[in-house]
Amino acid sequence: MMKKYRKIVAIFIVLVMLFTLLPSLNAKAQFGSQDPDAPIDGGVSLLIAAGIGYGIKKNKERKNNNKDIEM
Repeated sequence: MMKKYRKIVAIFIVLVMLFTLLPSLNAKAQFGSQDPDAPIDGGVSLLIAAGIGYGIKKNKERKNNNKDIEM
C-alpha cells in the first residue's frame, strides 16, 4: 500500500515540476519577439467575464438552497 502511495506522489511531483518549468522555458525562448507595450486583452477578459458569471450563478444557487432549507 505504501509503495503505491509513494509512486503516485512521485508522479505527481514530476508532473507539477514539468508543468511549472516548461512555460518559463518557452517564454525565455520567445522573449525577443514580444512587444513589452502590448495590451493584455482577449483571453484574459473572457476569463474574467466567465469567472464573474460563475460567481453570480453560484451565489444564486446558494440563495435558493437557503430558501429551501428555511421552508
